[in-house]
Amino acid sequence: MGLFGLFGSKEERAQGALRKLAKRVTERYGPPENRQKAIDQLGDMGTEASLATLCLRFTIRSEPGITDDEEKETARRILVDAGEKARPALERFVREQEDGIAWGLRALAEIAPPSVLGVVVSNLEKLGREYTRDPEKKIVLLTWLREHHAGATDPAVEGALLPLLEDFSDDVRIAATRALATLAPSEAGREGLIQLLLRDRDNARVRGEVLEALAALGADVKGFRPSVEALLVEPFFLDREGRVKKRG
Repeated sequence: MGLFGLFGSKEERAQGALRKLAKRVTERYGPPENRQKAIDQLGDMGTEASLATLCLRFTIRSEPGITDDEEKETARRILVDAGEKARPALERFVREQEDGIAWGLRALAEIAPPSVLGVVVSNLEKLGREYTRDPEKKIVLLTWLREHHAGATDPAVEGALLPLLEDFSDDVRIAATRALATLAPSEAGREGLIQLLLRDRDNARVRGEVLEALAALGADVKGFRPSVEALLVEPFFLDREGRVKKRG
């Protein structure tokens, strides 16, 4: 066996180096200079694999908070500067990771703004079919959709949101309700919200959010008026056409 074979192939050595850098960049209790050095090394490599490893810095929270934010901002800037080369790594990061995806979305939005909506929706479609113990990722995606894509008329957006109205988590159902309230009104959205209202009739938080959404959409409760009217609380009421209104 030659010397090259003894120490493994070039690819194997590169993968080993990335594993070591991944460990350093995600060491929350280690010296900050170690993480910073790993960030710089990954950026200098500039490969898709190293940029994917760099994304892992977003998954941990270190102390002090100001240093944590500075390191994440450095990682974000390196990814943005890498441009299209970083795009696959960021999309994969958002798809596969649970923590830190808001940073990934921010970087992706600077590199390829039109692609972010599709990334968010495809992830919500997948998550809407799954039970997750921690709802945080769903909430981050839903909040991003509401804050950055209000008024979207793509049927795929609404299609991704409707299953989340039945999520196990109150916070996810509320976030999905708020996101739906920013879209163009539709029959499917109207009925989905009303069904949520009826299912969660005893949940004051969810009930209030659904009534807010129906009022914001100017939606009527045709076909459900007696049931909905029994759940109305101030300041909500129904007008003559059966639309949910809010006083004040």
